[in-house]
Amino acid sequence: MTATIIDGKAEATRLRGRIADEVAMFKRDHGFAPGLAVVLVGNDPASEVYVRNKATQTREAGMASFEYRLPESLTERALLELIGELNVRKDVHGILVQFPLPAQISAEKVIDAITPEKDVDGLHPINAGYLAAGKPGLAPCTPLGCVILAKKVHPNLRGLNVVVVGRSNLVGRPAALLFVNENCTVTIAHSATRDLPGTCRNADILVAAVGRPKLIKGSWLKPGATVIDVGINRVTKDGGGRLVGDVDFDEAVEIAGAITPVPGGVGPMTIACLLANTLSCARRKLGLPAAA
Repeated sequence: MTATIIDGKAEATRLRGRIADEVAMFKRDHGFAPGLAVVLVGNDPASEVYVRNKATQTREAGMASFEYRLPESLTERALLELIGELNVRKDVHGILVQFPLPAQISAEKVIDAITPEKDVDGLHPINAGYLAAGKPGLAPCTPLGCVILAKKVHPNLRGLNVVVVGRSNLVGRPAALLFVNENCTVTIAHSATRDLPGTCRNADILVAAVGRPKLIKGSWLKPGATVIDVGINRVTKDGGGRLVGDVDFDEAVEIAGAITPVPGGVGPMTIACLLANTLSCARRKLGLPAAA
């Protein structure tokens, strides 16, 4: 037996289609489109591709897309001034600054500068606090995608054991909180976990978000577990390069009940959830409930 492959591309396509329908109704009812501003500093190749895909999918959903491609030499002050301008623009409902940033710019200052109401990345301390308190707010896009994909296998997550490997503010911590809010029993594992393989084997759902290629082996999994692999690692072999996850897919697929591939799993969901967050920002600006 091999695991069921969780098709993130197909689920992201469905989600984007639903968002496009909601955006069309929003424009019909209110006379304007939700707007997303994406800021890229420097010319990191992976970031450039990602920003281009975000802009394309934003426009395809019927939203307004505003792109800012700025030089590597940009000063921190100049970036913070731009964010301040975007904070008060009425046609911009969501702001996303692409990471990583050049060394001269503090990511923490940038995150703090974005008004929480437009923080579609869900990283501002106020939004992080809402998530920790179990209150409505903007949650980071990749963890949102993880929960959606887990629900494709387990429509009701209540009572399941979830192990999140990784404790970053971008994925690990918010993913753990989102699963707690779904009434799961959650363990966060990390580099100081004494028995990482044994901890992983307790998981009904394993979320791998540690950034180490093929770290998690098939023998670390409970038979039939659902594996959500967030890792995107480029490995080179014979002068080429390919993307692999944090899970050894070839081993895991023989043990798990369901697994996300890399690529084609969690990645496509990130942009789809970004669009959902942008629509939610626009709706909340008018005092309406967040997007479904």
